[in-house]
Amino acid sequence: MYKLLAMDLVRKQVFIDNDGQSIFFWGARQTGKSTLLKTLFPGALVFDLLLSDVYKRLITNPEYLRETILAQEKKRVIIDEIQRIPILLNEVHWLIVNHNIQFILSGSSPRKIIRSGENLLGGRALKYSLYPLTYKEIPNFDLDRALNNGLLPRHYLSKNPKRLIASYIGNYLQDEIVAEAKIRKVDVFSKFLHAAAFSQGEMVNYTNIAADCGVSAITIKEYFQILEDTLLGYFIPVYQRKPKRRVVKTPKFYFFDVGIANNLLHRGRIEKGSELFGHAFESFIFQELIAHKHYSGLEYLISYWRTATQIEVDFILGHNEVAIEIKSSNNITSKHLTGLKAFKKEYEVKKAIIVCTEPLPRIVDTILILPWKDFLEKLWAGEII
Repeated sequence: MYKLLAMDLVRKQVFIDNDGQSIFFWGARQTGKSTLLKTLFPGALVFDLLLSDVYKRLITNPEYLRETILAQEKKRVIIDEIQRIPILLNEVHWLIVNHNIQFILSGSSPRKIIRSGENLLGGRALKYSLYPLTYKEIPNFDLDRALNNGLLPRHYLSKNPKRLIASYIGNYLQDEIVAEAKIRKVDVFSKFLHAAAFSQGEMVNYTNIAADCGVSAITIKEYFQILEDTLLGYFIPVYQRKPKRRVVKTPKFYFFDVGIANNLLHRGRIEKGSELFGHAFESFIFQELIAHKHYSGLEYLISYWRTATQIEVDFILGHNEVAIEIKSSNNITSKHLTGLKAFKKEYEVKKAIIVCTEPLPRIVDTILILPWKDFLEKLWAGEII
């Protein structure tokens, strides 16, 4: 029903480009990993580490994995939530080397494995990520629903998503992440999540957030790193390739899903034309860019540009290949072009684009003004970068 685009792209990468290689497959909870894997790899032997009996048997006897796989004579194996038992990677490594087994190692976060220092398979497994739903995956895409519900499948499809989102934040962000990262001050981390949401699409001020939470700026930096490690947020660096103007150097931050950020900020219903709509609209376009960057295999840099005099461009793709400004306006005027014009004076740009809510595309001073649907159609068709 959903994940159609991700399915096609991942299928192509796994079966054509990767020639049966093992993979790490990461993604935040409820992005649809398990559903996708069952569709992509029918007939694979599956070990789901969320199941108590499977978890208890393997945490006690890791060799049970090897013994079972060899007895089943399966050449493709899925281990779901692999981060729960990192030591299994030693068995996985041995089976890849000695029996040419293809493993699909799925999980909600690579943090525990990386921090544990366990076997990362010596480069024998490629890395992929799954993101919330994208525009191209959803028939009859509803922008209003996306901005209010977010794009996690259950949330987007729900008629009353507020309870689902609140539960997600409580059960996953505040409980599971706290346990995995071994955070001692649960109440402080909870405050941090809400304070961090005020940095959605903004430059991060560690000192101010630390003051709000009653901890040091170093602790706040560690908490942001946890959000990055667990795929729940992204820092966007400043573009500063040989700048002629003085630019700021502070990164911007985005949560991985606009619905989660909305809930943490206690936003009411987001209506078109409001200031809240503008913030959510920018976050939504960022989600599309971060997913496209990975699913397309291009892995281009996403950054932003802001001068000391407050001239800004929302997103720079690659090495000043594409400059994008997001405006939730249906009437783009000369004032909306200021940032792109300034950036174009400083760098050679292949495309300068304003993504907006106007009904039809047009060009003003070599700047392409695109309705958001047109932009996303071109993005996923490979016509933007």
